[in-house]
Amino acid sequence: MVSIPETTISSSDGRRPIPLMGLGTATRTESGDQVKAAVIEAIKVGYRHFDTASLYGTEKPLGEAIQEALRLGLIKSRAELFITTKLWCDSTEGHLVVPALNKSLRELGLEYVDLYLIHWPLKLNQDDVKSPLTKDNIAAINLKDVWEGMEKCQDLGLTKSIGVSNFYPRLIDEILSFAKIPPVVNQVEMNPLWQQKNLNNFCKKNDILLTAYSPLGAFGTEWGHNRVMECDVLQDIAKSRGKTVAQISLRWMYEQGVSFVVKSFNTERMKQNLDIFDWSLTEDELIKISQIPQQRHVYLSGTMLKEPHDVLAEIDAGLSF
Repeated sequence: MVSIPETTISSSDGRRPIPLMGLGTATRTESGDQVKAAVIEAIKVGYRHFDTASLYGTEKPLGEAIQEALRLGLIKSRAELFITTKLWCDSTEGHLVVPALNKSLRELGLEYVDLYLIHWPLKLNQDDVKSPLTKDNIAAINLKDVWEGMEKCQDLGLTKSIGVSNFYPRLIDEILSFAKIPPVVNQVEMNPLWQQKNLNNFCKKNDILLTAYSPLGAFGTEWGHNRVMECDVLQDIAKSRGKTVAQISLRWMYEQGVSFVVKSFNTERMKQNLDIFDWSLTEDELIKISQIPQQRHVYLSGTMLKEPHDVLAEIDAGLSF
């Protein structure tokens, strides 16, 4: 079993360790039983950080897998795991934050999560995210009120740490201007084809850990793309090193000083993805990767809206920072 390197983030009881690689559970194709089985297999091979969200519908099978892992003796206590979940946009009002986390905890069957994130910096006035959005059902959030709700979650012991997802520097600066408890994580799209250099530097200066989703280009099963896996530069490096493209990409992520969540429910690929910690990329390889043309994949205004809207346009513009 591989031991995954850790860093630390601030929490309600001091600095707490967070594994630098986690398993993501964003899916709309795999069943709850498949998610549960995958999480159990992941625990067996060494994963200890699991990322979910109310949007994904995977909190319940993740919680069931944790209970099964305890029953099987794969872990001795829940404290061995680091669990992240997220506040969905239908609850981004100050008074709705605590109830939303309590609902997630009921789904997970847990007393607390290790990290709670604001999923997106917007308010959604409809239940079905798959439907095309319009300017009538999307809005900016009152960030101060929502953040106070997040802080209350930590004060109540419902989460050990709080953070954000898909936030850009101006919004983070706004939080820092009034926060009693600053965000400790910003989870965003990041991979060798969208390297987030400026945002990573900004987060480091503010003691915020950047966590990457889509480190291999996939965003769940049906939202993914193959540009990372088909990148000639990465393929050439992988061939010369006797590694997979995924291993080259994840090793590059690791060397950027960020954490990342990888979505794979295939046990062999889970193991391959863990095989990145006992070797390094060369300076020449790092230079080649740094020169890959950049292209973001996850756009809100381009993929979710029928028509342009200022809130989404600002988010999209900010995420190009």
